Amino acid sequence: AGTISNADLWTLAANVAIESMGGPAIPTRFGRTDAASSAESVESQVGRLPDGDKGTDHLREIFHPKGFTDVDIVALSGAHTVGGCHADRSGFDGKWTEDHLTFSNSYFTEMLAKEYADETTAQGCPQKAHKATGTIMLISDLALLDAPYRETVELYAKDQEAFFKDFTAAWVKLQENGCEGLRDTL
Repeated sequence: AGTISNADLWTLAANVAIESMGGPAIPTRFGRTDAASSAESVESQVGRLPDGDKGTDHLREIFHPKGFTDVDIVALSGAHTVGGCHADRSGFDGKWTEDHLTFSNSYFTEMLAKEYADETTAQGCPQKAHKATGTIMLISDLALLDAPYRETVELYAKDQEAFFKDFTAAWVKLQENGCEGLRDTL
């Protein structure tokens, strides 16, 4: 007690950033243990996040074994409301939303309102682009328009508070996955 690990600090920073960008206030619990060496770290990035060029079956293959539901998948995908893809890191390129520095339900409203055309990045990755605004969606994003995900996308597009509530629950589940003995205070 009374100390903060690097893992806790990153978790707290993420939660503060989300709220500072207009998103929900997310509770942070403490007590994560940092790896003592690289030998204790995760071996590979494979399977930790979904591939952007795959669809609904792949989303479930990644998230369901970690205890996430279909609603959690849609809620967590809503984090794409901020930021963007960087070609030098993922091969994909562009921002998901026009106001990429505000945490809101715009990922869902824009996904439903815009038409996206096929394009291939300079790195050879397939993605979808809205020509007038330059925003993008990945194949894994637009897969959320398929049943049963679409119902949740439509809900979040018209009810930001429902998105914030479900995002908070799924985000906390993500941050605490595999952690034991967390406490509410330092």
